[in-house]
Amino acid sequence: MSAAPARIRRLLVANRGEIALRIQRACRELGIEVCQVYSEADRDSLPVRLADQAVCIGPARAGESYLAGERVVEAALALRADAVHPGYGFLSENAAFAALCERRGLIFVGPPPAAIAAMGDKASARAIALAAGVPVTPGSTGVLASAAQAREVAGALGYPVLLKAVAGGGGRGMRVVASAGELEPQFDAARREAQAAFGDGTLYLEKYLSGIRHVEIQILSDGETVLHLGERDCSSQRRNQKLVEESPSPGLGAALREAMGEAAVRLCRQVGYRSAGTVECIVEPAAQRFYFMEMNTRVQVEHPVTECVTGIDIVKQQIRIAAGERLALRQADVRLHGHAIECRINAEDPAAGFAPSPGLLAAVHFPGGPGVRVDSHVQAGSVIGPHYDSLIAKLVCWGADRDEALARARRALAELRIEGVRTTAPFLARLLDSAEFRRGEVHTRFVETLLEEAAA
Repeated sequence: MSAAPARIRRLLVANRGEIALRIQRACRELGIEVCQVYSEADRDSLPVRLADQAVCIGPARAGESYLAGERVVEAALALRADAVHPGYGFLSENAAFAALCERRGLIFVGPPPAAIAAMGDKASARAIALAAGVPVTPGSTGVLASAAQAREVAGALGYPVLLKAVAGGGGRGMRVVASAGELEPQFDAARREAQAAFGDGTLYLEKYLSGIRHVEIQILSDGETVLHLGERDCSSQRRNQKLVEESPSPGLGAALREAMGEAAVRLCRQVGYRSAGTVECIVEPAAQRFYFMEMNTRVQVEHPVTECVTGIDIVKQQIRIAAGERLALRQADVRLHGHAIECRINAEDPAAGFAPSPGLLAAVHFPGGPGVRVDSHVQAGSVIGPHYDSLIAKLVCWGADRDEALARARRALAELRIEGVRTTAPFLARLLDSAEFRRGEVHTRFVETLLEEAAA
């Protein structure tokens, strides 16, 4: 067991599901007591049962439980926690919540509120990237005041263009516009969706690039030392939702990999970043050119991919940084070993357009063996409810090279057994078996193309 950070003896996990259990495990290895908040829907969940202490903070509706910042803080204070870890989603990128924790004397395991706010606003993030000398996709210089302004910018750039919500995420408030005639209705639709999802309908515009990869750089910063931990390729996605991630990216040359890492470090220094974070980019493989897209100021769902190839426990590092410790690593210490692939196993029915498939898990068997890691919070008898994300497990496979990692991922998917709900596992097996994926020739439209071919 590692020595516990001096300033954190008890930590409250302000999340649920597999990430709550992942944080708990890091705390146990650091000798930190674990407190867990939960909604009424999660009363019997594994994270609740395994915590040292747990408290219910509200009903199933996230707005009255996991998104209720005041309730989370009051629970942390009542349990005499020193720190709060928000995981991903919910309050993890909420600058007001981070500031609330600090005002109430709690350590927020994440970046400073100012950095969260600056990078959470997509237009602000673009400006910061430009100031740091990081290339951004050609687009509007700021937010769009009207559809007329959007039409003017799009006319100068040339179609197709991409409308994006300033406060966006998960593909919501995003629209591809192929021609001038589509712009106004798409502008109105994107603005309505963004307002409903984020309470902010502000949009900006970028040139839409095709045949691109989605590649992200993992960073760690203690406020002085800033490290990049290589990249993850997240191009296998559907409607901007990631399905498979891998590291290193099969589409990057050594020079581009180095340039992207250095750019991510410059960006973090520019914004005064501290904690773990991810700089997301789009890459034109043929030109070996990249553009900054956005920054996620939290731990990512797919962080295990990087942990497998670097041997660095990102969640532990997050906690140590939050406690005021300096990074013991330097950039020269970061080495990528082998290859890792992560498959997200969701309770969704690919045959029905990936519709949610909630229900009771009648039987669960997770694969094992060499190079296989499963991050999950479920077991037989668990219920995948309709209230939250449908993630069942993250299946992460490591190999000495990409071929071995892929062989292990295919073998692990064949061993996986989940009964009671439909899952994405059969589709993921087909995806990994496709010739394009085996060759590493994926792009952000690859999954849609695969689905269209299957339906033809």
